[in-house]
Amino acid sequence: MSQTAHACKGSECETHGIRVMVEPRYLPSHSDPATGRYLFNYRIEIVNNGTDRVRLRSRRWVIVDADGERHEVQGMGVVGHNPVIGPGEKFEYSSFAPLQTQWGTMEGAYVMQRDDGSSFEVVISRFYLVGPHQ
Repeated sequence: MSQTAHACKGSECETHGIRVMVEPRYLPSHSDPATGRYLFNYRIEIVNNGTDRVRLRSRRWVIVDADGERHEVQGMGVVGHNPVIGPGEKFEYSSFAPLQTQWGTMEGAYVMQRDDGSSFEVVISRFYLVGPHQ
């Protein structure tokens, strides 16, 4: 597993041949700092550098805001899909995360399943949600 941080405060990590790249963005037009509402978008690209076809079964996120409040989110698939990603293929999607503080972090994992039924976890390395004046 390799892991790097990007200048955009995103992340990139590869586990078992599955590379996950994240690019977060602050959305000022959908945020209201006066009421403690900060909305972030994150774009994810999942690339299968392995030799097996995989299906994304579930996700788990750990979100921590600037006050140290920790929230865990788990669910099946991503954005209503359980994508199948063949060797050399990729899947991209975007989602959102609201915070009550100007910054926070997210990290987590996907559970992938091979055609033979075996499952494995893919790390989503920590990335930073950074709002105004950070």
